[in-house]
Amino acid sequence: MSDEEVARPAAPNTLEGTQPDGTPARGAHEPPEKDITDGGPDMVQFLDGEGRRVPVTEVSSPYAAYLDDLDDEALKGMLRDLILVRRFDAEGFALQRQGELGLWPSLLGQEAAQVGAGRAMRPQDYAFPGYREHGVAWCKGVPPENLLGMFRGVNHGGWDSGEHNFHLYTIVIGNQMLHGVGYAMGVQFDGDYATGDPERDTAVMAFTGDGGTAQGDYNEALVFAAVKNAPVVFFVQNNHWAISQPNDKQFTVPPYRRADGFGFPGVRVDGNDVIASYAVSRAALERARSGGGPTLIEAFTYRMGAHTTSDDPTKYRISAEVDIWKKKDPIDRMRKYLLAEGIVDDDWLAAVEEEADELARRIRHACQTMPDPPHEEMFTYVYAEQHRLVEREAAEFAAYQAGFEDEGER
Repeated sequence: MSDEEVARPAAPNTLEGTQPDGTPARGAHEPPEKDITDGGPDMVQFLDGEGRRVPVTEVSSPYAAYLDDLDDEALKGMLRDLILVRRFDAEGFALQRQGELGLWPSLLGQEAAQVGAGRAMRPQDYAFPGYREHGVAWCKGVPPENLLGMFRGVNHGGWDSGEHNFHLYTIVIGNQMLHGVGYAMGVQFDGDYATGDPERDTAVMAFTGDGGTAQGDYNEALVFAAVKNAPVVFFVQNNHWAISQPNDKQFTVPPYRRADGFGFPGVRVDGNDVIASYAVSRAALERARSGGGPTLIEAFTYRMGAHTTSDDPTKYRISAEVDIWKKKDPIDRMRKYLLAEGIVDDDWLAAVEEEADELARRIRHACQTMPDPPHEEMFTYVYAEQHRLVEREAAEFAAYQAGFEDEGER
């Protein structure tokens, strides 16, 4: 499936968000008066939309040194991650459209933000995702086919969060931010930070979208993180739409500046620039591991697809907005940069595309052959230990199921 097909809305429409005469469709958001693709002078960026290195500025200077150890292999690895993650995401979308998944939340357009952050994390760092962090999961070593199980309805998560230090997806908006701070406070209690031991010092990274910043859980998490000086990094992917609500309907102060009110640093980074996301994330994680406390990162990016496969973006946004952001595509700019530098060539790119095709075949087969779970399994992992209420409910459900077996014998 092509990128164009992935971005295509669920319902037919002559032009996304417009009527035949060119006026906005009923209920569609009016075109914004300001350029929403401009991240402003405070945004950290190292690659522009054309894949060219931009001069280091006063804003980006504190992070430039984190790029020094990115050799050619590391840069090629980032581009490979971007391409494979996008292909995985495209297959997730296609599988849902073919009835193999109940739902799919696409990350189309947000690959660089997530791969940059994911690659900045050490193995012992713990990630608390929402439900769209497929790129972070990839970097943390979660097999991509395992991400499909929950959306197919055959398990409660699909991977061992303790094995990968990647928590299960959280559907409740913003809830994972509190989980992340709680885990970070546990790291403090265990003394696993600020020891100077790179194998022991641990940080937590909690991910949400711009819509999550309006939730009470999010704001409560920032309060706790601040007063406890917890080793946590809040990573807000500002993709400009909280389902159908644009930024101007969500907040009047950009997410990164709101950190000031909680008493810790906030930084805006170009979320479509993978090396900028990597550098800023590394700085924030090192600050957390060393006892410096929390940081809020706002990754300025854009959701090019629907919020999930259950909504239709033609009802609330115009196609011109999407077209402008397509020119800032995170994969295109990294590909252009590495080609211009002679770090990759067409043969290398062709090999990665073949790898992407094989990945797509593998996860498609894995998804379509996932076995249905035993009915009783839905009660197995509700609590870590035995629980009388759950045991009673499991027994009642087993009896209910057995009734169908008796009917079959008659």
